[in-house]
Amino acid sequence: MSAAELPDGPAPQGSPDGVASGPGDRAELVRRLAGEALGNRSLQRLTDLATRLLDCDSAQVSLVGEVQTAVAGTGLPPGGIGARLPLTESLCAVAVMADEPLVVPDAARDERVSDREPVRAGEVGAYLGIPLRVMGGEPIGALCVYEPRARTWTDRDVALLRQLADSVGTELQLMALTAEYEAHRLRFELAIDAAGIGSFDWNLETGRLLWDDRLLALFGYERAEFDETIDSFLARIHPDDRERTTDALQAAVDGERDYDAEFRVVLPTGATRWVRGSGRAVADDGGTAVRLLGAGYDTTPQRQGDVRIARLLEAMKASFFSLDREWRFTYVNAEAERVLGASREELLGGVVWELFPAALGSDFERHYRAAVTSGDEQLFEAYYPPPLDAWFEVRAWPTPDGLSVSFLDVTERRAAEERARRSASRLALVAHSTTAMAASLDSRGQEEAALQRVAGLLVPELGDWVILSLVDAEGRMRDVASAHRDADRGGVVADYAATRLAALRPDAPVLRALASGQALVVPDVGAAVGRTLPPGPASDAFWSLSPRSAMTLPMATRGRTLGAISLYRSADRPVPGEEDVATARDIAGRVALALDNARLYQQQRRLAEGLQRSLLTAPPQPDHSEIVVRYHPAMAVAEVGGDWYDAFLQPSGATMLVIGDVVGHDTEAAAAMGQLRGMLRGIGYRDGIGPATVLADLDAAVQGLGMGTLATAAIVRVEQTAEERVAGVTRLRWSNAGHPPPLVLRPDGRIEELAGERAELMLGVDAGARRTETVVTVPRGTTVLLYTDGLVEGRDLSLDEGTDRLRSALVELADRPLPELCDAVIERLRPEGLQDDVALVAIRLHPQD
Repeated sequence: MSAAELPDGPAPQGSPDGVASGPGDRAELVRRLAGEALGNRSLQRLTDLATRLLDCDSAQVSLVGEVQTAVAGTGLPPGGIGARLPLTESLCAVAVMADEPLVVPDAARDERVSDREPVRAGEVGAYLGIPLRVMGGEPIGALCVYEPRARTWTDRDVALLRQLADSVGTELQLMALTAEYEAHRLRFELAIDAAGIGSFDWNLETGRLLWDDRLLALFGYERAEFDETIDSFLARIHPDDRERTTDALQAAVDGERDYDAEFRVVLPTGATRWVRGSGRAVADDGGTAVRLLGAGYDTTPQRQGDVRIARLLEAMKASFFSLDREWRFTYVNAEAERVLGASREELLGGVVWELFPAALGSDFERHYRAAVTSGDEQLFEAYYPPPLDAWFEVRAWPTPDGLSVSFLDVTERRAAEERARRSASRLALVAHSTTAMAASLDSRGQEEAALQRVAGLLVPELGDWVILSLVDAEGRMRDVASAHRDADRGGVVADYAATRLAALRPDAPVLRALASGQALVVPDVGAAVGRTLPPGPASDAFWSLSPRSAMTLPMATRGRTLGAISLYRSADRPVPGEEDVATARDIAGRVALALDNARLYQQQRRLAEGLQRSLLTAPPQPDHSEIVVRYHPAMAVAEVGGDWYDAFLQPSGATMLVIGDVVGHDTEAAAAMGQLRGMLRGIGYRDGIGPATVLADLDAAVQGLGMGTLATAAIVRVEQTAEERVAGVTRLRWSNAGHPPPLVLRPDGRIEELAGERAELMLGVDAGARRTETVVTVPRGTTVLLYTDGLVEGRDLSLDEGTDRLRSALVELADRPLPELCDAVIERLRPEGLQDDVALVAIRLHPQD
């Protein structure tokens, strides 16, 4: 697409001096603005604002002429500002061509733009562009936002970007006007130099008025017809300007000030010309004015330029006014009249500080004076109180005559920004409250600590101080957490929380909220609560905190009310509104859900542990040895596990030690564990049966009964003849079905594993698998440890590494009493808590007498 293909359109009606009146004017305007706007701070600020308000990655102001030129942007790659793009690759050119907002949720799938280079390169996945106009004419570019990912643009997004595009158009318009004004001034000065200036000499004693040829020509006189009187001068002055001009002459003659006047001259042809005259009186020795010397020159071109610029200023969407060096209004456009709520007649000639006294000492005065003093343009946003009651985006720049000011009412935009900030803050508060509850409740039942963290988060966002309450199983309420935005006042809130419940009447807001299950907003909490408190600590603390309003709401979930949140605000803050209540209700619901989940978790955990322990029994204590058992459930799992241990005596007196682990962590695993343990006891109790036979018979029973259970198990039988007893030795007969090997700690500190050359199958895999057993003779004083894999294996510990650590721990702890040794082994191998259930059974053979 070439520039000629872009829509040109007619110049705005009634604006023959419009900024762009045809293809040539439009192209010239785009070229001129591309130079003026490149890197402009005002445009950069607006693109920054666009990315924040629309929460997107990039924003850009592009001018579209023969190519697309990016003149300002946020989130652009290095070199992006000033970059040029052919129109055939430009998305902004599509928006300009369509002359309407270009809304592209998924650029790769949109046939209007999918072939454009930024889309093909993956830079643009979603695009929103608004055409830019100057003086309401044809579009000359676009303000756009875009992201590399697809995104749905809402009507609010389009409305916000359209508002920002109006501000961009205003800035571009001011740049065009400023450039036009400077060009006009230059042309005028050149014209003055070329045409010259006429001079005059008025003799006040004789009344003779002498003009040179240039001044005669300006007034349309021939030398012969000019009678050299002041009347001839006044005869050519426009009637509407005559009195004003005469007053200026008289003031100069009286010595009040120099002569300076601009007036219209009516030529003999009927045409009108603007002339500016200036001069100074010359006095005699007595101080009486005797002559007035001066000059005059044609200001018609300047006046025509001023009229053109004034016409443009009148059509601006932005408000505009100019001030002279005495801070008096010299020009006000129609939009400024509307926004300032005053007419031209009321404003022109008035001093800005007198007409708008609230500007004194404000950002308005500071920036206006800075612009005049420094000579630099000032960009700022400021609030003006009632009757205007609005936020303004202001651009003030010095001029030879004083100060020019353009401004936009951005109250709505500021409100949108504030809503976005408040919404983000509230979402963050909800998220942080949820995180605080989850983090604190991870460690068993730390409800009050969790609620105290939440209380600290709720102030000052939702209130100045807060109290959180819990309701117990019997319906009794107690205040458990509190906070104040001023940490030094936290103690006073805690005092009130400690005493208020006993002092509250039954119809107190917090009690009504608990009973109704609904949030309550109390505009005057002093009347509703404070005046009902009996004299005492609660009343003293309440009035010391000086609350004005409050909201209280229940913490409820799953049909149960677990507590309440009471938030209080001082008189300098508004009564809680709908957004405040909605945020507090969301937080209360999440806190209640976290509390309820934690309580259910603890109930399930206690139930699981109780069931698990009920399936395990205390070990026997034979006269020749000491047996110790331990069972610890996993820290983070509330399910019943499949780990088990057993120790029992056969009728012959031999001791059977068993350790096992059913695959799974659920009630089925626990049930299977109970069945296996019971069957193993029944099978193993018979005299003369060894570990291998017990495991083989148990495997056959698992298959024959159709249990479908997989489990590991290891059995060690401690046996001894009378001769062996005299010799001080004991035999360990063992067999293993896929379980971690038991460890033997000899009295000399040596560690042995009860492991064969090759591991045997676990139970439930093949009932016909051959089971073997091995016999090891050990001296008295030996310790044997059987354990489940939760002790030596986990997410942070490999089986081999865990087994090595267990061996080392046994050597180091060998001298400890057996109960201490078992506890120390668990603590040493799992200092951060258990990731899996752990069961162990240990036997220590008494030393020989």
